[in-house]
Amino acid sequence: MFKGPRLYGVQRVDREPLVRFMVDALEGEGCRILYASEPTSAPFVISFETPSGERLGVVAYAFLATRTPTKNRPADERSFQVKYGQKLKKNTHAIWQDPFGLFTTVFVGISPERGYFVAADPEMHNPTKFFIRIEYKDRHAESIKKDGWVAWERDRHGYEEPVEVLIGGTAQHFLDLIKFERAAHGLDQGNRQLLAERPELFKGTPAAVLTPEALEEITHHPLLGEFQLSANEVLDVIANARRLKMAVRGWVAEEKLRDVISRIKDITHCQKIDEEGGPDLEIRLQDGPLLTVECKNVLRVPNKNGTPRVDFQRTRASKKDPCSRFYAPTDFDVVAACLHAITEKWEFKYILPNNLAPHTKCVGKLSNNVLVGENWSANPVPVFEAAVASAA
Repeated sequence: MFKGPRLYGVQRVDREPLVRFMVDALEGEGCRILYASEPTSAPFVISFETPSGERLGVVAYAFLATRTPTKNRPADERSFQVKYGQKLKKNTHAIWQDPFGLFTTVFVGISPERGYFVAADPEMHNPTKFFIRIEYKDRHAESIKKDGWVAWERDRHGYEEPVEVLIGGTAQHFLDLIKFERAAHGLDQGNRQLLAERPELFKGTPAAVLTPEALEEITHHPLLGEFQLSANEVLDVIANARRLKMAVRGWVAEEKLRDVISRIKDITHCQKIDEEGGPDLEIRLQDGPLLTVECKNVLRVPNKNGTPRVDFQRTRASKKDPCSRFYAPTDFDVVAACLHAITEKWEFKYILPNNLAPHTKCVGKLSNNVLVGENWSANPVPVFEAAVASAA
């Protein structure tokens, strides 16, 4: 049975400016509003038609963004408080995602007075708690007003918190936010920031034109005969099915890594492991033992010395064991870092997990702050050989 989002009663006087901001922003971009929910129940639902005739919908978990000086907090800090209704004893609240991909969910703080929004990744806050604050700085608000659309890493209270990329924009870019979140659903934070910085990738502008040779190869792919669809129809199915598109995106880096490794002369076995929470690839070097490889995407912004960074942890931890968020050296034999978020090329570097720094608090776990430095190898073979020696 289809189940919509959990609804919360809210005060009209407090929330009406937020709904008005979103409606005005969409109308300002030439959209025709088909439906807008009353500002007495959240999340807020708006359906509309774009100038090109495309019909879209948004489910907005929207909150008021303010600059309220708070004791023991930085003087240049702004924030929005995630709060609907009363704080419950079981304080866990699911962020709704449309299983049919017709509505796009946004998780956003809005400053109607200054005419801008700051959006967080809905999936990083799913489920969320009430009441939490999402902070940003005066400099971010100034950049939004100056540039219209910006992305940055949220300042973390502690290094163990997962890296989170926030998106800020003026009212003129609220439609862009909806299109962005539709495309970014399920992305890691490095590629979320890369996508935000490449609007042509989510606004519908073709990024490249297929060569006649590539088009000929695609049109003769056996999958098209199996589905009895054209190449364009298959791509349309993927583009319009959110969960399918997310799955395809998630497999791209792993597939590129599999392709790179399988071309190595002495690799006799290389295949992806379709197992939730496990390593990504299983390989064999010559007649050696099976090795597992974990593929991780780097963040979009390197450190101040230009060294790529990896936020090396799971998105969520078990409530009973906070350390379960972090990886152990025995979880896989080799770590591969995909540099695509920085270089925009399918490049990888490799390391043994035992050569990564240990976690400072969780015994037997690896640090979540990983730098892809000089101890990483662009050539995977010596790393695989060392993994074979370790397994002997």
